[in-house]
Amino acid sequence: MSQILILVALVAAIVFVTARLKISPVLALLGAALVGAFAYRIPVADVISTITTAFGGTLGNIGLVILFGTMIGVILERSGAAIAMADWLIKILGTRFPNLTMTVIGYIVSIPVFCDSGYVILNSLRKAITVRTGVSTLATAIALMTGLYATHTLVPPTPGPLAAASELGVENLGLLIALGLPVAALAALAAMLFANRFLHRPVELVPTAEEDEIDHTYEELRASYGVLPKAFPAFLPILVPLVLICAASVARIPSRPLGQGVPFDIITFVGTPVIALVIGLIAAAGLLRGNGRLGAFNTQIDEAIRVSAPILLITASGAAFGAVLAASPLMDVLGSSLSGLGIGLAVPFLVAAALKTAQGSSTVALVTTSALVAPLLDSLGLGSEMGATLAVLAIGAGAMVVSHANDSYFWVVSRLSRIPVATAYRTLTVATGIEGVTAFAAIFGLGLVLL
Repeated sequence: MSQILILVALVAAIVFVTARLKISPVLALLGAALVGAFAYRIPVADVISTITTAFGGTLGNIGLVILFGTMIGVILERSGAAIAMADWLIKILGTRFPNLTMTVIGYIVSIPVFCDSGYVILNSLRKAITVRTGVSTLATAIALMTGLYATHTLVPPTPGPLAAASELGVENLGLLIALGLPVAALAALAAMLFANRFLHRPVELVPTAEEDEIDHTYEELRASYGVLPKAFPAFLPILVPLVLICAASVARIPSRPLGQGVPFDIITFVGTPVIALVIGLIAAAGLLRGNGRLGAFNTQIDEAIRVSAPILLITASGAAFGAVLAASPLMDVLGSSLSGLGIGLAVPFLVAAALKTAQGSSTVALVTTSALVAPLLDSLGLGSEMGATLAVLAIGAGAMVVSHANDSYFWVVSRLSRIPVATAYRTLTVATGIEGVTAFAAIFGLGLVLL
């Protein structure tokens, strides 16, 4: 029991110092790793090597993948490709079903682009569709928010799922993508049905303050990017890595359906996540135009490095914390107590949901939960490749539950949409809860069939 109490105290300390004291999650996780090492009486000579080996190994395994994925997202955002994708989807879907349109746009854009940035980019489009169709701002805000949120926590190359996959030793990202896309779609659909309840429900919007940023129209936003990329080149940086990674996963099936020898070597090489994302980055660089495109490329790469650095450090720090737990007697205690309960996928989901709700950051919830759960996979009956993959998705589902005042995304959506805070709690927060629970229900169903 004392081993479990130490774990509870460490997790509570991480939540407190990150949520209340606003201390960096990097320091919180590393501090918890160091304190936990002594609390669990790991030999002093092994403490530093345990922490640094896990920290460095994680950066080596996942660092370039997160970095290149972030670079693609930043270029898509800054080049106007996200707007070009949205324009194309509107032409296909029309404005007859505004919530469906916003959900699909958010679902696609957030695969490489952070959900916060995606909402900022697409908010003018959302407002234009809202005015054109005469529906409630509240409905389209919920639909766009949850569409973005679904793939943000469930589908690589978004950094959160990538980090969790690395922590849990999931190497087959093609399988993770193949399962994550339909689960995210189902979760987004459930949230969209909730949003439909508010299609014609009026809401009193918060007045725009003078100090708020200028409220651009969608036409002004499009004009600010100059000539937008065509739809096909805009989608390529997303589609190419996903197709290559999935093709490599298919090629590795024992029956070798895509051939052997040189074809197999080529497909598996270009389908390696790092190489696939490099190719996606090359496709994204082709979106930059004009005489200053080299300078723009360098600027956006610098920005991507700044954006990805905290994620990389949080991921590596979470790995260090997990390594300490794995080296402690705690694993034997938890293993013996959990193995007979048969709760499997519920553990990563509930832990992630508790951490997300308590401290607000989906990324921190994903990384911390995966660090906690990784040593327990065998005890939970999730030690196989499929089990670990479903565990990553369960953590992603938990990282949606729920978005409220301690989550920056909650404020991005409510403020840009001018939704009163009390109304946001009753709608935005509830929608993320529905989305996360729906995602977990789908994952649990997959577990019954595939495990």
